[in-house]
Amino acid sequence: VSLAIKKSMVSDKTTLFTESVIRMMTQRCNQYEAINLSQGTPAFPTPEKVKKAAMQAIEEGYNQYSITWGAPEFRQAISEKMMAFNGIPTEPDLHVTVTCGATEAMMSTMLAIINPGDEVVILEPFYENYGPDVIVSGAEPVYVPLRETIVPDGSTTFSYDSDQLRSAFSSRTKAIILNNPNNPLGKVFSIQEIEEIAALCCEYDCLAVTDEMYEYLIYDDQVHISIGSLPEMRNRTITISGLSKTYSMTGWRLGYVVAAEYLTNAIRKMHDFLTVGAPHPLQIAGAVALRSEDTYYQQLVEWYDHRRQLMLKLLADAGFHCYCPQGAYYIM
Repeated sequence: VSLAIKKSMVSDKTTLFTESVIRMMTQRCNQYEAINLSQGTPAFPTPEKVKKAAMQAIEEGYNQYSITWGAPEFRQAISEKMMAFNGIPTEPDLHVTVTCGATEAMMSTMLAIINPGDEVVILEPFYENYGPDVIVSGAEPVYVPLRETIVPDGSTTFSYDSDQLRSAFSSRTKAIILNNPNNPLGKVFSIQEIEEIAALCCEYDCLAVTDEMYEYLIYDDQVHISIGSLPEMRNRTITISGLSKTYSMTGWRLGYVVAAEYLTNAIRKMHDFLTVGAPHPLQIAGAVALRSEDTYYQQLVEWYDHRRQLMLKLLADAGFHCYCPQGAYYIM
């Protein structure tokens, strides 16, 4: 009997994308003890009251599985936040799925909505996971570039070409992925852009999958608008977010998906068989984090804005031409 392996034991899908460039750069930084500006890890400590809530939850016995789609206390806090901040009416038992980070939220979502032959529109540049998520789920990504644009006040922003965006939609389009604010550009989408995307979703009978991880990090006179808050998009939007960046807990892996009941039911099935559930005691602490005072978010923006202005000056002094981000904490 031959012991040689003759047929391929590796999926063809693995040839369609590379390993994470972000994580590769982090490994290289660690190897040479360099300053890591490549991975979006916050530089401030996790709030003390949230850490204490996690420790207390462990002491109080929240150490076994929670309900697969999320601890009731955490889903209730998410529902309250979605209504108050995002303007999206949300029922914790019908519309919320807690995931192991927003990364798993996106993968569970793609697996729940995609059929072979579907297409997903992605605005680029984009967070590197979106392309592989679409491919792994069996769809074909269709890319639309965000191009540098000069606005009437003379400043630079990025936007899509409306004709090019429309041409990306077809009868095969299942969804568009909208990252708002955008990683890595820091672009905050205007109400006009969001309404145009919503109109295309309605016309082509498809979904908007929106990653709003940086929703609290908005600068100057920009305003964060969730596409799911538009009445016509209530049943067509899957809103993804998480606690990693706002509360400096990237290692806790707490994300969530908010969607109409028919979509939530499908997403929960995929989530269940991917991860079973997010860490129970950390969900209890996550509920405490989501109920932080308004002053916390104001101070957070001030903290990041100070660093935004400092880095823009340092980069300009070094000879770099940079776009001033409207949100998030990346500079292009």
